[in-house]
Amino acid sequence: MTERARDHLSAVPGPPPTDPAQLLREVAQGDEQAFGRLYDLVAPRVYGLIRRVLRDPAQTEEVTQEVLVEVWRNAARFDGARGSATSWIFTIAHRRAVDRVRSEQSAADRVMKVGVAQVEIPHDEVVDEVTGRLERQQVRRCLDDLTDLQRQAVTLAYYQGHSYREVAELLSTSLPTVKTRMRDGLIRLRDCLGVEVTA
Repeated sequence: MTERARDHLSAVPGPPPTDPAQLLREVAQGDEQAFGRLYDLVAPRVYGLIRRVLRDPAQTEEVTQEVLVEVWRNAARFDGARGSATSWIFTIAHRRAVDRVRSEQSAADRVMKVGVAQVEIPHDEVVDEVTGRLERQQVRRCLDDLTDLQRQAVTLAYYQGHSYREVAELLSTSLPTVKTRMRDGLIRLRDCLGVEVTA
């Protein structure tokens, strides 16, 4: 092999690193491409960990983004001598998820205290029960008017708590199709129920 050929081979960049610790070091230096690779590598597992704590898909997505922003901003604080990069990231994720649970619980407690303090007029439990049954029957009737895909998508997302991506996987349908069908289904539900239904 000629010297020129050897120089050419040594100049060819190798594959990008996939080691989280190395990627974090590069992120700490402001490397956006390294952050993109790190994001792709850890985001699904961060989402899964947070989802087990929060259960709610929308809040899980929100907290996952907060965690990854924190990783971007604080990558220079990672110390490989104290543990692995993924452990460091998952610790941030777990802490953020627990903070969100505590925050939601505190808000719920405040609302409950205010609600209890303001309850003056006794309510008629029979009327509440009858109204609730009528509303459930109307929702079921309106759901029956949807197409199969719309009904399944809305039920999986709004009654079983799945994210759009999970609904698409469960129904073996593309994500854009699921989003479109769900939007159309919610519009039909809104019209049927005569109330505002938000996606």
